Amino acid sequence: MKKLFPFTFSLYKETILKNTLSLKLVAALFLTVTLPAYADNNFDHLQNLSQTEFGLLAKDFTAAASYKAVAPGAPLGITGFDLGVEVGATQLVNSTVWKKAGSDISSVYLPKIHVHKGLPFDIDIGASLAATPNSDIKLVGFEARYAILAGSIATPSVSVRAATTRLSGVTQLDLNTQSLELTASKGFLLFTPYVGVGRVWGSVTPHVLSLNKVSTTANKLFAGLNANLGLINLLGEVDRTGDNDTVSVKVGFRW
Repeated sequence: MKKLFPFTFSLYKETILKNTLSLKLVAALFLTVTLPAYADNNFDHLQNLSQTEFGLLAKDFTAAASYKAVAPGAPLGITGFDLGVEVGATQLVNSTVWKKAGSDISSVYLPKIHVHKGLPFDIDIGASLAATPNSDIKLVGFEARYAILAGSIATPSVSVRAATTRLSGVTQLDLNTQSLELTASKGFLLFTPYVGVGRVWGSVTPHVLSLNKVSTTANKLFAGLNANLGLINLLGEVDRTGDNDTVSVKVGFRW
């Protein structure tokens, strides 16, 4: 036993180091993949837009920037923790308007860091930070979630989430969003599928004299699958906010 214990500990330590390295490599890959997509993703020519066109851009941007938890609805518990790196891709409905505003892209890619922490009484809190390479766009988001039903072996969990995001770094406009969601999830061995519905409100304020502030609202549908593989947690989610589709993938640690 004396000889076995050091060997077991060494093997466990090596596994942790390998998985931590994998997380860092995936994070670096996310940033590398998104780098070309942001080479021209700045709003420098909003003055070229009409008020109607700015309204279309606001709808797209609100859908892309609104909070996406990319997590099941089940409460983490008081000792629970979820840390991960994520990238989401939102397809633009009005890419020609974005090009006219100075951003020649067809999809918005947002690499993020996500953290969630479980609290007593089936309450979770969370935050996300997105800072896109070669772009002015920076987003910070916060959420609070309460599990109406915590779930069990036989029953699903049902939770309600309130969230907000705020844009910084873009000189020609300000943006903030609020959202309210209902999520249901059910775990099966290593996998936890989940679905949800919600509503998103956006406020987009231009710093251009020819344009006025736009407020948007949109319905939200989303579904995802979480796979907890021990030290590594993998998750994929699809989201439709208004007419915009977003696909997100996340890798990290969840317990």
